[in-house]
Amino acid sequence: MAKKKKEVDDRFKRFGTVSFTGITKVNDFVGYLEQGKLMGTRCKGCGKSFFPPRADCFQCLDSDMEWFEVSGTGKLVTYSQLQYAPVGFEGDLPYCIALLDYGDYKVFGRIAKDIPEDEIKVGMEMRAEVVKLPNGQLSYEFRKA
Repeated sequence: MAKKKKEVDDRFKRFGTVSFTGITKVNDFVGYLEQGKLMGTRCKGCGKSFFPPRADCFQCLDSDMEWFEVSGTGKLVTYSQLQYAPVGFEGDLPYCIALLDYGDYKVFGRIAKDIPEDEIKVGMEMRAEVVKLPNGQLSYEFRKA
């Protein structure tokens, strides 16, 4: 009797402009993106929240994690407009990367291209939203709240 071949869960290859990994322990992240939800993970042991999601907690070394939705608004901590990009991202230039503070966790990502740079101010309220890229990949970006 032949053994059934294990199916590979490679959903993560659908995330981002360029996917550098196809398999991760948090592949459900992409399933949530497909549903229009941006999710992080929270350790059930110590309560530490993570974004991007992690399968294991570095604080208490527990692996009992639960998903939570990144929702509401975060405060813009910092941003930078990139004029040069790493390999694979050259066609996206220029774009702004940023960090939003949601209180218990921070989210790193891109600011939507349709927001003029002169309207971007440190301290402003922004929200993260799931987007489908022109190439069919899934990602998220920050928009004004």
